[in-house]
Amino acid sequence: MFKSIFTDELGMDLEQALPILKSWGLNRCDLRTKIMQMPFEKLEADQLRAVKALLDNAGFRLGCLESSLAKVHLPGPDVIAAEANKLERIIQAADILDCRLVRSFFFWQPPRAELGDLATHPDLLAKVMDAFQPLAQRAREAGLILAFENCGCTTDECFTVLDALAIPTWGFAWDAKNTWETEKEERLQDLDAFIRRRVERALVIHVKAIGSTYGEERIPYDRIFAACQKLGFTGPVSVETHNPDREVTPVEMSRRVLDVVERAWPAAAAGVQHNQRPAALNTDRPWVNDPVRFAVVGLGMGHNRSNEIIKTPGLKLVKVCDKIEARAQRTAEATGVPWTTDFQDILHDPDVEVVMVVNETGRHNELACQALDAGKHVLVTKPMDMTTAACDRMIDSARQNDRLLAVDHSFRLRQHIMDLRQALADNWFGRVLNASVSLRILRTMDYFNANGGWRGTRLLDGGVLSNQSVHHIDELLFCLGAPTAVRADVWTQNHPIEMEDMALAVWKYDSGLIVHFLATTNFPQSTWYHQLELHGDQGAFIHREGGALTTPETTWFKNKVWQQQAPVAVSSPWLNAMDNFAAALRDDAPLLCTAAEGRAAVAIINAMYESAYNQKGQWVTVSA
Repeated sequence: MFKSIFTDELGMDLEQALPILKSWGLNRCDLRTKIMQMPFEKLEADQLRAVKALLDNAGFRLGCLESSLAKVHLPGPDVIAAEANKLERIIQAADILDCRLVRSFFFWQPPRAELGDLATHPDLLAKVMDAFQPLAQRAREAGLILAFENCGCTTDECFTVLDALAIPTWGFAWDAKNTWETEKEERLQDLDAFIRRRVERALVIHVKAIGSTYGEERIPYDRIFAACQKLGFTGPVSVETHNPDREVTPVEMSRRVLDVVERAWPAAAAGVQHNQRPAALNTDRPWVNDPVRFAVVGLGMGHNRSNEIIKTPGLKLVKVCDKIEARAQRTAEATGVPWTTDFQDILHDPDVEVVMVVNETGRHNELACQALDAGKHVLVTKPMDMTTAACDRMIDSARQNDRLLAVDHSFRLRQHIMDLRQALADNWFGRVLNASVSLRILRTMDYFNANGGWRGTRLLDGGVLSNQSVHHIDELLFCLGAPTAVRADVWTQNHPIEMEDMALAVWKYDSGLIVHFLATTNFPQSTWYHQLELHGDQGAFIHREGGALTTPETTWFKNKVWQQQAPVAVSSPWLNAMDNFAAALRDDAPLLCTAAEGRAAVAIINAMYESAYNQKGQWVTVSA
């Protein structure tokens, strides 16, 4: 078996991704989308030959062609014909790229209530076989080796179709994350038997972030890979990240998943790489023997930040704190550090150098000022607080105590944002005229009622503009600077909360640039469906993620051509905001987001709220 990775999970085109993957010590990859701005199935023959040359020059071979073939539910004749045409493109790609292994589906993507029925209803199986059999015959004639994935269906449904087709070389594409909960009963009865039954028929194994490096439950990939080794599995173990944390870049999250794979890899496994890749890009930290010592307070999102700290070179997690004992214990067990429910324990601990404040937004200044007065440096999560007055209290305290204060606006490290900022600095768009931001997500009342019901309140959280939208407000601030004035309208459509769950806003700049902003927590899908568009008189930019998309898409337009590659390659030296904060302390590096910049985002939010709640949607000047 060998390690591979979906190249599009890095959030960039193949040509940009390959050097990063090579620096990680990989020499195999899987193709899906983001290849010359499109899925591999849509490439023409000359484009496929260019891709083959690119792979060859980088020293890469393909592990699997990760197609979407037949990933529709019991389609009609027109869709079946379209999928047959897709298959011909897949065959062409397999021939030119020299890869016969293809991930596939089989026209069964049922609603949740019907999940599993295919394995027990012969009439349904007959319908699936009638639709899929012609494609199966053509794929077999072409020498493809299909691996059916348990995505939108169960393991037993995949096995049922494999048994019906009776093609010995075809098998299973096992996504362990997708089976871990949906097939829990079988797993809990006998874990080893559960693993063995799937590995025995597997041709591909997929590893996602959830269950490997993210989430409360960890899948025992060491046991899965040991079974692979014992049973003679020879296919790719492919990282298919599906980044669940929008505050972590796709590159960094993919690296973390690969770290899990490498730690779980059997020492004697075929294909093991003895020259291990670096743990991360640009991770040499001169202060590694004098790590910056963090305590994290507030272990909702702070739980994830704590896990990031222990994996970041040059940082040391000393203690964690939450007023809810169960959350404190959970994070302590996950990170191997002491816990407390008393913030005073953090303030009086001489080993704590930096306090990371991740509690309720409207209490950030309360805890931050206590920490600063106790001689600690402070990194506070976003938004900095609910009001600029509260931000000013923190800034004054940091100045008086000669301590460092910064804000964790980590979306600034996302690849498309760094690229966009550089393109704007280079005047690539010409005169910038318009930007548009939308954010559609789902938040249930369970979310708002949790932990005492502080979310959605005017005092402690605000609504969708303050809580969720702050990420993208700061992205605009980072790239475009602060607007002169804003106006906004807000509604509370679907939640009995104090603040808004739907907002529309317009920003204007002295340059003539106009930005419009839409945000809602009423979207029916549990997703982070976000779109950012910008154009000038010479070029344009579109970034989309979430919703119907399986991976983010970023495109650039200039000289009558759309392209996926950024005009200038930009990379960040920082893995996350904590890494940057440590560099600022130890090496005087510039802060990723200063306290003044964090305050500026709050000033924009305050101005939008003033317009919406007090000025009937009229223009309000953004305070300096």
